[in-house]
Amino acid sequence: MGWILLVLLLIAAAFGVLGLVIKATIFVVLTIVMSTIILAYIAYAIVKRQAKKMSDELDRRLQPPSQPPTQDYRY
Repeated sequence: MGWILLVLLLIAAAFGVLGLVIKATIFVVLTIVMSTIILAYIAYAIVKRQAKKMSDELDRRLQPPSQPPTQDYRY
Protein backbone atom coordinates (compact mmCIF):
# COMPACT_ATOMS: atom_id res chain seq x y z
CA MET A 1 0.00 0.00 0.00
CA GLY A 2 2.82 2.36 0.88
CA TRP A 3 4.55 1.70 -2.45
CA ILE A 4 1.43 2.66 -4.36
CA LEU A 5 1.19 5.97 -2.50
CA LEU A 6 4.90 6.63 -3.07
CA VAL A 7 4.55 5.96 -6.81
CA LEU A 8 1.48 8.21 -7.02
CA LEU A 9 3.36 11.00 -5.23
CA LEU A 10 6.31 10.65 -7.57
CA ILE A 11 4.01 10.79 -10.60
CA ALA A 12 2.31 13.90 -9.18
CA ALA A 13 5.70 15.52 -8.58
CA ALA A 14 6.80 14.66 -12.11
CA PHE A 15 3.77 16.38 -13.60
CA GLY A 16 4.10 19.39 -11.31
CA VAL A 17 0.80 18.96 -9.51
CA LEU A 18 2.22 17.80 -6.18
CA GLY A 19 1.06 20.99 -4.43
CA LEU A 20 -2.48 20.47 -5.68
CA VAL A 21 -2.45 16.84 -4.56
CA ILE A 22 -1.23 17.81 -1.09
CA LYS A 23 -3.88 20.54 -0.78
CA ALA A 24 -6.62 18.13 -1.83
CA THR A 25 -5.36 15.52 0.63
CA ILE A 26 -5.29 18.04 3.46
CA PHE A 27 -8.83 19.13 2.57
CA VAL A 28 -10.13 15.55 2.62
CA VAL A 29 -8.36 14.70 5.90
CA LEU A 30 -9.57 17.87 7.64
CA THR A 31 -13.11 17.25 6.41
CA ILE A 32 -13.06 13.74 7.87
CA VAL A 33 -11.59 14.97 11.17
CA MET A 34 -14.12 17.81 11.53
CA SER A 35 -17.03 15.51 10.67
CA THR A 36 -15.86 13.03 13.30
CA ILE A 37 -15.55 15.77 15.93
CA ILE A 38 -19.01 17.15 15.17
CA LEU A 39 -20.64 13.71 15.24
CA ALA A 40 -18.87 12.86 18.51
CA TYR A 41 -20.12 16.10 20.08
CA ILE A 42 -23.68 15.40 18.94
CA ALA A 43 -23.51 11.89 20.39
CA TYR A 44 -22.10 13.27 23.65
CA ALA A 45 -24.89 15.83 23.91
CA ILE A 46 -27.56 13.18 23.28
CA VAL A 47 -26.12 10.82 25.88
CA LYS A 48 -25.78 13.65 28.39
CA ARG A 49 -29.39 14.73 27.83
CA GLN A 50 -30.70 11.19 28.22
CA ALA A 51 -28.67 10.69 31.42
CA LYS A 52 -30.09 13.92 32.86
CA LYS A 53 -33.64 12.84 31.96
CA MET A 54 -33.12 9.48 33.65
CA SER A 55 -31.62 11.11 36.73
CA ASP A 56 -34.50 13.58 37.04
CA GLU A 57 -37.05 10.79 36.60
CA LEU A 58 -35.37 8.69 39.28
CA ASP A 59 -35.22 11.63 41.67
CA ARG A 60 -38.90 12.34 41.06
CA ARG A 61 -39.86 8.72 41.72
CA LEU A 62 -37.83 8.48 44.91
CA GLN A 63 -39.31 11.60 46.54
CA PRO A 64 -42.22 10.98 48.90
CA PRO A 65 -45.59 12.38 47.79
CA SER A 66 -46.13 15.99 48.77
CA GLN A 67 -49.74 15.46 49.91
CA PRO A 68 -51.33 12.43 51.56
CA PRO A 69 -53.96 10.56 49.57
CA THR A 70 -57.44 12.08 49.79
CA GLN A 71 -59.18 8.72 50.23
CA ASP A 72 -58.24 5.50 51.93
CA TYR A 73 -59.15 2.61 49.68
CA ARG A 74 -58.10 -0.11 52.14
CA TYR A 75 -61.59 -0.43 53.64
